Amino acid sequence: MELLEAWIWSERFWLPENVSWADLEHPPPGVEYPRLGHMLYALPLAVGIYVLRQIFERLVAKPCAHILQIHEGVPRQAQPNAVLERLYQSKTCPDMKQTEGLAKQLDWDVRKIQRWFRVRRNQDRPSTQIKFCESMWRFTFYLTIFMYGICHLWESPWMWDTRQCWHNYPFQPLSPEQYNYYVAELAFYWSLMFSQFIDIQRKDFMIMFVHHMATILLITFSYANNMLRAGTLVLCVHDASDIFLEAAKLANYAKYQKLCDGMFVVFSISFFIARLIIYPFWIVRSVLLESWEIIGPYQAWWLLNGLLLVLQTLHIIWFYLIARIAIKAIFKGKVSFEQFELYRVCSNITTPSHR
Repeated sequence: MELLEAWIWSERFWLPENVSWADLEHPPPGVEYPRLGHMLYALPLAVGIYVLRQIFERLVAKPCAHILQIHEGVPRQAQPNAVLERLYQSKTCPDMKQTEGLAKQLDWDVRKIQRWFRVRRNQDRPSTQIKFCESMWRFTFYLTIFMYGICHLWESPWMWDTRQCWHNYPFQPLSPEQYNYYVAELAFYWSLMFSQFIDIQRKDFMIMFVHHMATILLITFSYANNMLRAGTLVLCVHDASDIFLEAAKLANYAKYQKLCDGMFVVFSISFFIARLIIYPFWIVRSVLLESWEIIGPYQAWWLLNGLLLVLQTLHIIWFYLIARIAIKAIFKGKVSFEQFELYRVCSNITTPSHR
């Protein structure tokens, strides 16, 4: 176990040359550096955020849904059948060969078998009201955390001069605002991961589980090696466009199609500005070039820059998908619900601390 821990937290890997973890454990008087133990406070806070979400959805989001006449609805129930249910638990969408075999076994028509599986899948899908409440919660969180982040960064010198992210690195003092920002984001993603096992299970369960775990690890590692200045910039840039996506989804669920189309176009523009202009030419450029000039490369530097560049490639792919939907909204006047679900799966693979 000690060998594994030493390998995971190797100073040669995570820190620049001639810097040790011991150096960061003993800051000057009146100064505090990030410590991994600080992140443990995110766990009880995640439970608090989950409880707050439940209260918010019940007392705020659900009444809003009723005002907008978004009702919970009762999905059509599939005819009880032990044979089909047993297969459904392992495979929700059987192939044609399996369908034909079931038709012979039960003496049913193939279309009846396909219809049964379609109805059964619809039973497990969350209602529009549930999705509205979830989107309203995420919209509120993203808006709140973005406003907090931008207020902190607006007064920070590294927002206007990114070279400040690397001066005297990693001996940069931890501010209360940085700590609050990081812990809140980390607790939010812990709460999302917990809620996967409590909420209605979605078809993208495993994708989202991997996403949340990767996000948690990246936030934790970037905090542990004191990359907070660059990390807060990345967090803020990504939260900005997510606000408009959730707003568009809210309009979609409320059947305000023109507002939905307009918000999706705004989201597309904000995504382009934030993730294809600000992110690569402001943040990645600083992490890649300015940090090389000021502190020089080290092993973790190559890993983190590699993740940033991979993410930028994903941004380009995602924007291509988003642009197609936005163009359709402009010229055909409709962003479909199915398109939102497609983008939700794609966009949530993003990892916030180095996403």
